[in-house]
Amino acid sequence: MLAPNIDMHDGYRAMMTSLMKSISVLGSTGSIGTQTLDVADRLGWSVEVLAAGRNLSLLTEQIDRFQPSLVVCHPDIASSVRDHAPSTVQVQAGDDALNDAARVPVDTVVAAIPGMAGVPPVLSAVEAGQHIALATKEAMVVAGPIVNTAARATGARITPVDSEHAGVAQLLIGEDFEAVDRIVLTASGGPFRKGPADLTSITPEEALNHPTWSMGPRVTIDSSTLFNKGLEVLEAHHLFGVSLDRIEVVVHPQSLVHALIRYRDGSLKAHVGPHDMRLAILWGIEETERPSLGLEPMALSGVWEFEPPDLDRFPALSLAYQAGRLGGTAPAALNAADEMAVMSFLSRRISYPMIADVLRATLEGVPVEALSWEAVKRVDASARAFALQWIDSHA
Repeated sequence: MLAPNIDMHDGYRAMMTSLMKSISVLGSTGSIGTQTLDVADRLGWSVEVLAAGRNLSLLTEQIDRFQPSLVVCHPDIASSVRDHAPSTVQVQAGDDALNDAARVPVDTVVAAIPGMAGVPPVLSAVEAGQHIALATKEAMVVAGPIVNTAARATGARITPVDSEHAGVAQLLIGEDFEAVDRIVLTASGGPFRKGPADLTSITPEEALNHPTWSMGPRVTIDSSTLFNKGLEVLEAHHLFGVSLDRIEVVVHPQSLVHALIRYRDGSLKAHVGPHDMRLAILWGIEETERPSLGLEPMALSGVWEFEPPDLDRFPALSLAYQAGRLGGTAPAALNAADEMAVMSFLSRRISYPMIADVLRATLEGVPVEALSWEAVKRVDASARAFALQWIDSHA
């Protein structure tokens, strides 16, 4: 029998105290971080650690609401945060403090710092044997084998927060992996799936207007170019231990089918749900417990469309596959180039199609090294310099 829909009032929260989770939120003022805290508020989780950048006003609001024991922020605002925080809250600043915060014992570390900056604290959490709800996809993209080796050594667990990977993880429960032929990740296709034919006039404002999801600026731009889907392919490759040739991408504009698996017999199984990242966050932390968030049920109506991605208009997806097949530090170089290219597009230094040009030039111009954490850091720096130099000469 289905459980009744429960209103998220104080009485219900009191009922949940025996199930209370303790969490750390790395990237608390970003899109995933704020939605994680919304889920924590609804379910009464204990927020032990908040880590953020420079958003002073939002961070102080979060401190007042959740009363964490530790806050880590950018050095620029540390003094102001200390002045605001009560004496029970320890305030630290800088990268070393962030890495230490990832080791604080909690039920789950929510890793939601975007880009390469979010990778070191993920590694710290893994080395400490934590359970990590992973939204920082770059950790698996640039250092997947390193992360997996460390997790096996320490017993750390990683559960995905991306809607697509959370969908795949749920689809694989109880399945014989040998019976699965392919994993299928869905992409919305972004705002330019149907036009304009000439992408050179696209503005940052247009590219940031995503048709279905609310995300941070870089992820939104990457979604529009399909590069974010390329990163998700590389993430799935390492998360689920499946070859790149067995990971398929299909465009599904409605963003209601998040992932599918194809069986060897030709049948498929799909994970379906509203485009609400709070459900993926809930899965990343609670997994099969599935407590109610009090959300409206998804209506089963409308037309669902599926089509192949247009790799001529959006070559960034192909470049991600290419980097994955090259292996080593190639994905790290590609990710670094994308960070520089998106930043340059948002500041109007390059046109929209030039984002993919920067990726291609960097992938061709930066030598691939054997994978190690030191090599990843070295190639990340050299790829950023190469990409910026290319942009300077072509902008």
